[in-house]
Parts: sequence; structure tokens; C-alpha cells
Amino acid sequence: MTRYVLALDQGTTSSRAMVFDKDLHVAGMAQEEFTQHFPNSGWVEHDPEDIWRTTVATARAALAQAGAGPADIAGIGIANQRETVVVWDRKSGKPIHNAIVWQDRRTAQMCEDLRADGVEPTIIATTGLRLDPYFSATKIAWLLDHVPGARAKAQNGQLAFGTVDCFLLWRLTGGRVHATDATNASRTCLFDIRTGRWDGVLADIFNVPLSMLPEVLDNAAEFGTTYPDLFGEAIAIRGMAGDQQAATIGQACFKPGMIKSTYGTGCFAVLNTGDEAVTSKHGLLTTIAYQLDGKRTYALEGSIFVAGAAVQWLRDGLKIIDTASAAGAMAQAADPTENVVLVPAFVGLGAPYWNSHCRGAIYGLTRNTGPNEIAKAALESVCFQTYDLLHAMRGDWPGAAETLLRVDGGMAASDWTMQRLASILNAPVDRPTVLETTALGAAYLAGLQCGFYPPPDELAGRWVLDRHFTPGLDAGERARLLGAWHRAVRRTLLETDPRPT
Repeated sequence: MTRYVLALDQGTTSSRAMVFDKDLHVAGMAQEEFTQHFPNSGWVEHDPEDIWRTTVATARAALAQAGAGPADIAGIGIANQRETVVVWDRKSGKPIHNAIVWQDRRTAQMCEDLRADGVEPTIIATTGLRLDPYFSATKIAWLLDHVPGARAKAQNGQLAFGTVDCFLLWRLTGGRVHATDATNASRTCLFDIRTGRWDGVLADIFNVPLSMLPEVLDNAAEFGTTYPDLFGEAIAIRGMAGDQQAATIGQACFKPGMIKSTYGTGCFAVLNTGDEAVTSKHGLLTTIAYQLDGKRTYALEGSIFVAGAAVQWLRDGLKIIDTASAAGAMAQAADPTENVVLVPAFVGLGAPYWNSHCRGAIYGLTRNTGPNEIAKAALESVCFQTYDLLHAMRGDWPGAAETLLRVDGGMAASDWTMQRLASILNAPVDRPTVLETTALGAAYLAGLQCGFYPPPDELAGRWVLDRHFTPGLDAGERARLLGAWHRAVRRTLLETDPRPT
């Protein structure tokens, strides 16, 4: 009898595997960071073999920690960094180039050229997305145009494209299955989110052969089985979702109007809009929240490119902290008379500004500014950016005005940051007991497919609160802080270098 579900949570800076029991308690967990590659300004790459190696290693380690073998696993669920592109040779299974990461800005000029051609309205109407380097399509085109021989091979059907979930599925099944799910497909700029199909017009716009694209399935489906040598016996793969949609499921945001915000490398706020694909008028994205039994549920999403990455910059770039958890204590100790504002546009600004060319800036430095003040500014920048997202959501979906925010991800563990977030938003913030809701959502999808877990309405009753944060700033101070943030953003945008990176 099966006792567990295995979740593979492949993120931007690390791979994580978690084993969940029937009560959604964690029985085993392993995590491993991997190298980030920055070959040029604004470029971000991963070695796909690092992604594969760390995924398998953490899966084996998590199973060992749980004392579980293949026969104990009801299914595998996969969650992944979205939009990141891998192209590989169908025969050898080897990638033709490093993965181009969702943060990468190298196709900014390509997007500008396409915008000048007048195709963006078609893209928005079909995909719910914007013409931006963030999404997969221009990344695929760049690889085909810059890797010698790639375009000819693609046109001959020799190459396969996948987001990270698809690449892992191909490897896990020994090259037998080339498939993805509706949520990941919806982030490529090649998928019609209303018909649920790849779109030939979009493929022509981006010059991407349809033959490269995978089959698209529900989030809970039979995706194939692992080849036996990998874990000792074959294990069924039964769930798949992009990381933010997986977190939406893990946070049990199944009702229209519910909002979750995940704080990982970036920050992503998702508002469930039910069966209505709402077109944003405030710089948000329309996307598929999840697809079950062939029925699509939609969402509005706000995407912030730098959240936890700002803390990683404090640690690895400035070297003013040793561990990410130290940032909260430093912010608490910062001089309250210092008014430092960080605009973390290291790879441009996402929603609602959508500027690929601007870069980060710090304002308000004085002779007394030190590491504590910089750390505080980094954490506050995440709160300010979240405010911008929720303000946009409330403009597009009036019911969102009364909704509290459910938070998760690594940064959500910081009491200082979450309290500051509630104060900046002037809205309550709820943190669950399980912060790794991305893995939880992936596990739930796999368990749902085989009957190991109950239907969504029953899962919602199992969501458990860890801490409720309430606003703690007076209106004047909050307005002053937001005013300083928005002035800093305007100045940063005015200094944008128009040259592509």
C-alpha cells in the first residue's frame, strides 16, 4: 500500500524534493543549490545538467530520509521555475545550450522590434501575457538563431523545447514522454489560454516550429512513469504545475477572489478569477491558475522579478550578511531616521511597470548609512512592490479590495518582513504552517490524480494558519514611505538606458 507522495520542486536557485504523507505532513526533505551563470549584463543561465543532477539527488535523499521506497510512492508531482527555456536534441537527449532563465533580458530588443510590428495586441488577446523577455517564446527564437545549426534541426523535427517541468519529465521517463501542463504552457507566449491549444499564428510571429512543442495535459494527469533504474522501480508521475500555480493550489486558493503571494527568488501574487479570463488594465497578466478535468480556472498575476534575490545579493554580492535569515534582524536594528530606498531592478522591473532596460538604484544614502539600513531597504522593496501589485489587482477586480493576503516562500519566514508587509499594504497577511506551498501543491496534484488526496474543497479545510499579521503604521507614515518609493521608481525609470542588454 502506498504511503506517500513525492514532490519535486525545481526552483531558480535550488532544487528541492519533499515527501508528504496522507495527512500532508512532511516525512522527508532535501534541498541543493546550483550555480547561477551570468554571461553578460542582464543574461541569466542555468546548466540543465545541474538542474537534472540536483533534482535526482534531492529526490533520492528525501526518499531515504522518509524511509520510503518506490513501492511506497503513490505518485510524483513536479513544480518548476516557469518560463525558463531548455531546447534539446530528441535523439541524444542533450541540451543544445544552457537553459535561458526567466529573469534573462537578452531578447529585449527582439521584443521592441515585434512591438514596433504591431503584434502585441494579438499576443495579449491570445495569451494574456505581454511582449516581454520574461516569457519563453523569444528565448526559444534566440536559441534557434544563435546556436549553430539549431534552426535547421528544429525545422527537421530533431529538437524539442520544454520549460523545466517538461525537460525533467523527458529525463525522468527516459525520453518516452514529451509533455507539459496547461499552467506552464500558458507562460510561453505561444498558447491560447481560452482554447487550451498551441497557436499557429503566435508560432509564426515568434518563428518557432510547432513540432518543437510538447503535448499539453491537465495539472493532475498521467504523465508517464520513471524509468526503473532511476529509483529502483518505476514510479508514476501524476501532477505538474508551474511554481506559482502550484503555490496557489498549496495555499488552497480555490475560490474566486482569493490571493496568494509567494516570496522566492522573485515575488508572484496570484488572484483567482474563476472561469473568467480577466484582461488587466493595470499591467497584470492573465493566466491559467490550474486546469482539472479539462476545466480551466483563470487568474490575474503580478510578477516581481527580484524579491529573495535581493537578499541573495546582500549575501553574495555585497557580502554584508552570512545567511538570508540575518536580514530581518539587521532591518530591525536599522536607524529609523535613515530613509534609504532600494529599487531592485537588477534585471528590469516587472509588473506593473514592465521595463526591461532599467537597472537597480539606491536613493537616500547618507554618511550614516550602513549594512543595516541597506538590508532594511532590500526587505522593504519587496513590500513596496507587493503594494503595487495589489493596488493593480484591486483596480482590475474590485472584490480583491477586501481580501487578505496568504503568503509563502522563504522570505515569508521573516516576522519583520511580513509585519512590514501588512503595514505597507494596510491589509492583513496570513502565513500558513507549511511555507513550502509550491511543493505542497505539486504533491497534492499527484495525490489528487490517484485518489490519495481528497477533492479541492476538502483540501481547503486543511489549510492551517501559523501567524496573522495586522497593519501597524499610521496613515501619514505609510503615505510618506509609499511616496518615497514611487518617487524612487519614477527616477529609476527616467534613467533607463534605451540600449538593449
